[in-house]
Amino acid sequence: MNKNVPNILTMLRFVFIPFIVIALYFNNYILAFILLTLSAITDVLDGFIARKFNLITDFGKLMDPLADKATQIVILVALGLKHIVPYWILCIIVLKEIILIAGSAFLYGKDLVVSSKWYGKLTTVVFYIAIVSSLVIGYFKLPFKFDTYLYYAGVVLAIFSLVMYLKTNYSHGYLENLNKPRN
Repeated sequence: MNKNVPNILTMLRFVFIPFIVIALYFNNYILAFILLTLSAITDVLDGFIARKFNLITDFGKLMDPLADKATQIVILVALGLKHIVPYWILCIIVLKEIILIAGSAFLYGKDLVVSSKWYGKLTTVVFYIAIVSSLVIGYFKLPFKFDTYLYYAGVVLAIFSLVMYLKTNYSHGYLENLNKPRN
């Protein structure tokens, strides 16, 4: 199997992002749901194919989580602009992701690749469920906003993930050397 297949699937997720946003802009929640589902399927497939056929690349290790984060943040911002997601949630998530991306980029520059952990994956899943819930609520015009509680759970998990990320990388000595002068 071609080593590029998982990477192509990862890059395809970036292609889905503007189309999901356009669907949200025009309140086409069904189309947004379909595109988000296709994006999620490519996410599952790229990881499965990469592991099953030993096609894991450094590019994929870097771009796969970036595609997840880009999809999640852009959709959350779009939902925030529609007043579906509170701005304070967006601020927390964007700040958390900036810290993670900066930390991952720093470690990648040191030839260290940060792999995702169960709590990061769980956070992503909870936010995807919250987003899908928002789409369902929007489509059916439901009065009960149960998605809000899912976003709260996502924020708690996101903060936990950030703390664990910092703790893990600090305990490995990656971050404690930041302030030491280079020789």
